[in-house]
Order: sequence, then C-alpha cells, then structure tokens
Amino acid sequence: MKRRHFFQKAGALSAGIALGIDETLQASPPTADFKTQPFTIGINDYNINYHVPHLDQSVSILHVTDTHLWRDDERGKPYRQYSKRMAGAYNETKHFLTGETTNPEEAFEATLAVAKEAKVDVITLTGDLFSFPSEAAIEWALERLEALDIPYYYSSGNHDWHYEGMDGSLHELRETWIRKRLLPLYKGRNPFMYAEEVKGINLVNIDNSYYEILPEQLKFYEEQVRKGLPMVLMMHIPLYAPARSLGYGCGHPDYNAANDRNFELERRQRWPNEGHSQTTMDFHQAVFESPNLLGVLAGHIHRQTVDWVKGIPQFLTPPNAAGGYLKVNFHPMNRQDRPKFT
Repeated sequence: MKRRHFFQKAGALSAGIALGIDETLQASPPTADFKTQPFTIGINDYNINYHVPHLDQSVSILHVTDTHLWRDDERGKPYRQYSKRMAGAYNETKHFLTGETTNPEEAFEATLAVAKEAKVDVITLTGDLFSFPSEAAIEWALERLEALDIPYYYSSGNHDWHYEGMDGSLHELRETWIRKRLLPLYKGRNPFMYAEEVKGINLVNIDNSYYEILPEQLKFYEEQVRKGLPMVLMMHIPLYAPARSLGYGCGHPDYNAANDRNFELERRQRWPNEGHSQTTMDFHQAVFESPNLLGVLAGHIHRQTVDWVKGIPQFLTPPNAAGGYLKVNFHPMNRQDRPKFT
C-alpha cells in the first residue's frame, strides 16, 4: 500500500475519543502558556507529580514502555529466521525495584494490576511492547488490556514491527507490520499520529520509531500546539538533549550512517549518510519551543532519566520488561500557591 493511501485510511479511522470533555470547553479551549505561568514538578522514584495552573481536575497516567513480549506459536514458524535473536533477548529479567527474577509477561500483568489498583485515568504504551510482531504476543497483550477496562493509548517502537533481516526499508517494514499485525492496538486511530483529550490535557502520540519525523507528523504536531490546551507528547525514541547518547536519537546531531553501530546486529537498513531530515530537526525545535507542553514521555534506552530543555522536561521510563513504569499525576495548582510559583 502506498504511504499516502495508508495515511488517508488511517486518518479516516482516527476520529478520536474524548474522555470527560464538556462540549462548550471543547469549542473554546483555554490557552495554556507555561512560559508565563509555569507548572511545578515533584519526582519521587517512579512517581511524578505535576501542579498545573491551567487544570480544573486531576489526571493520572501510567506510562509503560519497552515490555518486549516475545510469546510465539505455530504461526510464527515461517518468521523464525527473523525473530530468533529477539525471541531470546528478554526471557528472564531482574525486577527494577526488588532485583528478583521476573519476565516480560509477569511484569506486564503486575503493571496492569498497579494501574487498576491506582485507578489511573489512562495507560500510555510508547513502544517495544513486543520484541517482534508476533501474533501470539499481540493477542495475549490485547486480551489483557481489553479486560482491564482502562483506556490505553499505544504507539509503536522500533522492535514492535521489525523482523530482523527481512527485506525492505524501515519505512516500508513499519507500514507493513503495523497494517498486518499491530493495527488492533490503535482502536481505529491513526498509527503514526493521533491525539486524545483527557480531562483537559491533550495527549499527543507521534510514532518516531525509526528516528525520523514525517512532514505529516510535524504538521499534525503544530496543529495540536495551536489548540492551546496543556499537552503531553508521547513517543518511543527520546529527543536529543545536550551530551546525550545516540539512544536519544530523534534530532541527535550525530545521527548518520558513520555512527550507526548496530545496523548489522539488528539486520536492518543503515541510517542515512546525510543524517536527519530537515523535518525531523524542525520537529525537535518545535517541541522545545511549545508554550503549552507539559513534557515528553518516552523510552527506548531502558533507563529512567530526565532532561529539562528550555523549561520542558523529558522523562524516560525504566523498561517494563523488568517491571518498570512511571506514574505521572497532573494536579490543579492550589490558588494560594499560584502567586508564589507562577
């Protein structure tokens, strides 16, 4: 399927589901500007608490990334030459809190139990939920997510759609395996870009799972900024921050073929000689100049980190394969605190 046609079809599916939104507010949304009225953040281990002057009610998110489910069955036999390495990569892990032995399935079920107990508003899944696009693993995860009865928002990571060594460009393989296997996880939304408004916060998902941003995605992001709502951006690959490694590869100045050390191991298309597209660099700039962006939630590097760039935090979540998650709470800032902190 040609990319333009796939975008058209995916866009037609992405009408969006608003949660707890008053129609009058939707017609005339408030304009958030955190450069003039900043929020505050408290970080306690895997709990992040925002206090935001533009909110009327609290919103809780459980952010999950890099679960690397690898369950497979007879249907996967024709693809074993492409899935073998990643099928053995996360058979056993150490829990991020206790250090005890666990595995991705056990960790994922425990994380969903945390979401249920905490009564979070949404679960955000920002990629590498799977180590390869296994039908058995996708069905297993879908069954558990649907049974939980909590809204979840998914976007793919570089492993979700990648069969290592399979012919095709990264762009072609992403479109192919999203369409063939991953599409049910999007629940009718555009797989490459969509937004959902939850209690006054605009949750924006951009698929950057092969490091690059497409022109359609940049345009979509700029449209979301213009809405003026408080925003949270969710992606798999984190945005480059000063002195960070190539794992923070979206907008990294050293992203190019000469520095691509893993393309042979991962049996994939090498990064381009010329580095990032101008669109990707424009997106990086646009994100950190967004006046209404509360932060970026990402994963990919399998470590918990935080960077503040131009007053905007980027949180990377510990890998869910080892039980990791972040619980992110957004609270209205108390009126008595506003004169002190805004």
